[in-house]
Amino acid sequence: MDFSLSEEQQILSETIDRFAAKELNRDNLERDRDHVFARELWLKAGEMRLQGLPVPEEDGGSGLDPLTTAIALEALGHGCRDSGLVFSICAHLLSCVIPIWQFGNAEQKKRYLADLCNGKLIGVHAMTEAESGSDAFAMRTKAEPDGNGGYRIKGTKTFISNAPVADIVIVFAVTNPGKGYYGGISAFLVEKGAPGFQCTQTFEKMGLRTAPLGALVFDDVRVGPEAILGGLGAGTAIFTHAMDWERVCLFASHVGTTQRLMEQSISFAKSRKQFGQTIAKYQAISHRIADMKVQLEAARLLVYKAASLLDKTKTVSLDAAMAKLFVSESLVQTALGTVQIHGGNGYMVEYEMERALRDAIGSTLYSGTSEIQRNIIARWLGL
Repeated sequence: MDFSLSEEQQILSETIDRFAAKELNRDNLERDRDHVFARELWLKAGEMRLQGLPVPEEDGGSGLDPLTTAIALEALGHGCRDSGLVFSICAHLLSCVIPIWQFGNAEQKKRYLADLCNGKLIGVHAMTEAESGSDAFAMRTKAEPDGNGGYRIKGTKTFISNAPVADIVIVFAVTNPGKGYYGGISAFLVEKGAPGFQCTQTFEKMGLRTAPLGALVFDDVRVGPEAILGGLGAGTAIFTHAMDWERVCLFASHVGTTQRLMEQSISFAKSRKQFGQTIAKYQAISHRIADMKVQLEAARLLVYKAASLLDKTKTVSLDAAMAKLFVSESLVQTALGTVQIHGGNGYMVEYEMERALRDAIGSTLYSGTSEIQRNIIARWLGL
């Protein structure tokens, strides 16, 4: 088996890595401290079509296959030290852009995709509610027929990535309670400014502070039949498909972050001296970095395997869950090890290690907690 990148993939990876390192790392400390979303940097990423990597070129994207998309996002995570910006880009792409591309009709694609891919529009995916987090389909948001072919959406969504800056939202709502999980949930496209639709709260977070998070209220929001995404009752299929992409490709960016943290640990360990020699000579340090390398390589292989299946099979959920689980927990361990290896410096804001750890913690929660991923894997094993 040949696991090497093609020449085109290697060039793409290097190009995105250089671009991200040069253009997307401005004022990281200040923006993290002040919880600032960098729209200027978002638009710079849009010029590279990072928000539309797998979308066909005729629809405004870059036309990459899923594996190459994962490789590109890995490079983004390696070059960009602002994990919040990387997270916002991935959330936009994987949970909003891809569903519109793969489930939208011709008119919906024409209306939204080009500007979603170039960053002029910011898209979000609204599923989570106060009483339905891991149990996503225990939602209370409803969409009821208005008698004129349209629907009226009533409900509140919370912990929605990019909500405070959203231009277009895919909102999931119950349309047929009798059908339950399969067929009873539908997805609707709602635009900023729609009467009754607003972001009512912006949350402050432990990490990923440059990625805005908020609550969305749908107070009798009327949408026409043209707002239905993928057909009535298609919500479950859309949500599951988006989660597969997210659990693979968002976490591909975390593979890049893991590699960057390991490289920083190696560099510091080889230069920092204690008791007459570099700390790299102590097994307590070198073994910890060796473990980072093992976790990095295993994480990358899990992501690449899952990514290679995204356009080939409908049964990618097991591989996506394994990749998400392992990458997220490896990232946390690597970030914690990086702080420990850097000692007092690692605890200081200016060195950016403590932020990397704060940002990493959320990876075991979003896109389905580690416990949910283990549940998915267990079910696939017949347990």
